[in-house]
Amino acid sequence: MSGVFVSRTIAGAVAIALILATRVGASAQEPATKAALPSAGPAMSVGKSFTAVGGEALYAQVCAACHQADGEGAVGAASYPALTHNARLAAAGYSVTILVRGLRGMPPIGRMMTDTQVAEVVNYVRTHFDNHYDDAITPEDVKAARP
Repeated sequence: MSGVFVSRTIAGAVAIALILATRVGASAQEPATKAALPSAGPAMSVGKSFTAVGGEALYAQVCAACHQADGEGAVGAASYPALTHNARLAAAGYSVTILVRGLRGMPPIGRMMTDTQVAEVVNYVRTHFDNHYDDAITPEDVKAARP
């Protein structure tokens, strides 16, 4: 009987040693794994505002995730309208209103931008993606459109 007890105790001690060794090994590997991950680059936003400057940079960091890099939009879990050849962009204030107030599934993301940033990204979209609307939006226009 004492032989059975000793063998169970040894088996339990071995199991505990294996568990501890596994945890120590995992802990030792964790920093190496984290260090090997590539950086995502600079922060997209600081607090409740975006850091990008210029319409193209703002579009790339904020808008392209949904509307796509080429402005073609997407349909999948949701529907993101195409900005290419978009006749709605002809009305200069339309995009400003959508950015600062939101519309259906589009959040009012312009609230996280300065008036200048909103004007820059709106002007970028209205003059790119085969859109040729050259009447530029100003930061003053954006300020007047805010709720």
